[in-house]
Amino acid sequence: MKLAAITDDGKTISQHFGRARYYLVCTVEDGRITGRELREKAGHHSFAPHPGSEHHAAGPHGFDPASRNRHAQMLSAIADCQAVLAGGMGFGMQRNLEEVGIRPLLTDIEDIEEAVRAFLDGRLTVRPDLAH
Repeated sequence: MKLAAITDDGKTISQHFGRARYYLVCTVEDGRITGRELREKAGHHSFAPHPGSEHHAAGPHGFDPASRNRHAQMLSAIADCQAVLAGGMGFGMQRNLEEVGIRPLLTDIEDIEEAVRAFLDGRLTVRPDLAH
């Protein structure tokens, strides 16, 4: 299985999915991490500002067609992963992850290695309240 974590430094889980610059993808076999790969992630830093990118009256943030397109670009780098660890994300991204079969795991654990171990041990506390 492959588990991704959003990160800016390869060590800690970022607090906002869209703003993170990388994914650290951990390959897990027999209950342990057997590989790590830092992958570039599209995000707010790579999309040019455009009308409709902020909260708007047409509906909740992250559900409009432009957001869905940006989310698809962000998720293309982890299409081979089964889950993603994040410290926070929008409801639109959360839904888009679920639609493509990637389980969003929102956590307050900052250390990637610690969060992956907690997940593998079945003791990761998933925090749905970290979605916005």
